[in-house]
Amino acid sequence: MAVKLGEMMVESGLISKEQLLLALKSQRSQGGKLGENLVRVGAFLDEEEIASFVAKQMNLGHISLSDIELDEETVRLIPQDLAMKYGVIVVSRTNKVLTVATSDPKNVYVLDAIKFITGCTVKPVVAAENQIRGCLEKYFQTSMQKEMADMIGAVGEDMEVVRESNDDAEAANALAAVDDAPLVKLVNKILIDAIRIRASDIHVEIYEKVMRVRYRVDGTLREISTLPFKLRHAIISRIKIMSNLDISERRLPQDGRIKLKTPSGKMVDLRVNSLPCIFGEKVVMRILDQSNLQLDLIKLGLHEKGLRDLQEAIDAPFGMILVTGPTGSGKSTTLYSAMSTINDVGINIMTAEDPVEYNLHGINQVQMHSEIGLTFAAALRAFLRQDPDVIMVGEMRDLETAEIGVKAALTGHLVLSTLHTNDAPSTINRLVDMGIEPFLVASSCRLIIAQRLVRKVCPDCKSPDPESKTPALQRLLRLDDDAFARLEPMKGRGCDTCGGSGYKGRQGVYEIMPISISIKQLIIDRASVEEIRQAAVSDGVLTLRAAALKLLMEGQTTAQEVIRSTDT
Repeated sequence: MAVKLGEMMVESGLISKEQLLLALKSQRSQGGKLGENLVRVGAFLDEEEIASFVAKQMNLGHISLSDIELDEETVRLIPQDLAMKYGVIVVSRTNKVLTVATSDPKNVYVLDAIKFITGCTVKPVVAAENQIRGCLEKYFQTSMQKEMADMIGAVGEDMEVVRESNDDAEAANALAAVDDAPLVKLVNKILIDAIRIRASDIHVEIYEKVMRVRYRVDGTLREISTLPFKLRHAIISRIKIMSNLDISERRLPQDGRIKLKTPSGKMVDLRVNSLPCIFGEKVVMRILDQSNLQLDLIKLGLHEKGLRDLQEAIDAPFGMILVTGPTGSGKSTTLYSAMSTINDVGINIMTAEDPVEYNLHGINQVQMHSEIGLTFAAALRAFLRQDPDVIMVGEMRDLETAEIGVKAALTGHLVLSTLHTNDAPSTINRLVDMGIEPFLVASSCRLIIAQRLVRKVCPDCKSPDPESKTPALQRLLRLDDDAFARLEPMKGRGCDTCGGSGYKGRQGVYEIMPISISIKQLIIDRASVEEIRQAAVSDGVLTLRAAALKLLMEGQTTAQEVIRSTDT
């Protein structure tokens, strides 16, 4: 298109053929539009002349924005992020028709997006890019700044959205142009505050007349603030642009990613999902902070026997280690910690993950793409042709994946994976129910871990809680008289450190069950879950409730957390 437009300009006598060739060469090396490069190589044209010529060639109107005064409310019919990113501005509105000035009328995508967002017919006119930018800076100013000034507060240094090397340079430049906008500062504050208090997730939600933000801190959601309701579309659009999502698509869920550099220089990834709800899109961002990743098995809080059993299983040359638990219970951290223990130049470790949450040096990590056929099962089959020593599968979701994993564990590979079950003994029946023969389960499984996360009492406001030590509590915890007599319940009063919650940080609770000879025989005999559990306890395995009670007796957590997170 650039060549065709340039040839038209040569034919009309606006530029020479030599100037066109120089501009095209400059465009190939430096990017940008043809008009910018014509000015760069010395053609005696200004942006106004180029805009006028483009308008004539495309049979569109041409407008000089320096000659007119625009209506501020009309300009704001388009979200600020969209206007800034694509260089468009609403000139006027007549009934359901918007006259929109653009320097690139061939960009049908942005015109369709405006039509979708506003519900109006769009009539494009051509204007000089520098004039559009000037108007955008002029009109997207004072009113929004005043409304959000109190909410933004003293943000301090700003964050930087880190673009990957193959990102579109024009999009990156467009985002940089709005770095000082109040809306951008508001979104940045939401993100950086969440990172500072070590939140794991950010929820941005729209209801009938309210827009609110909640952070998940130590496993519990807290409402942080409500946002100006009339800015809901602009805030969601800003997040979607940062995540490289389609801002015009509001009917389907979308997944994206944001890479941030905080003022302290720390790199943080955010996994972003947008979901259409009845009053607007809900956006949830999972914060993946590499600096918070604990990869030391000793520091995970495993009890002595469990740590010894796990280390023995990891050091084995083959077999399967399974980690079970609900979403958000720390299964991935346990697997990453196990792999980091054996990560060595002499070992080939392959992982199939959906998604890849953290990048680990020395480990070959593969992101699943089920839409193109790259499933866990397909990745596993490929791994077996990659000379692996250790294979990690993000989750055994189906029979095919489980069968390949079991076969790999029986043919000289160490296989690590996760399942969604309530405890370690239940995992055996889950595999059998999926269609794996009991003798194969018994032969391949080496160790099963069930885990939960319980909140720890805040150390800065920790105090005894004798009032909670009641007969009802003893019944709920099922403690004998001797153990209950030794119990000294603790609670957090609430302080600035814990944000008034009384809890600070979380601790893993682990049920680590090696597959002993007696348990192997029970599996082959298709024994019940209860029979397998009793055999495991006889072997010295601490159940989830027993491990949580140990933390309670040590004063690290509360009885409420033990009851909430574990079953008898």
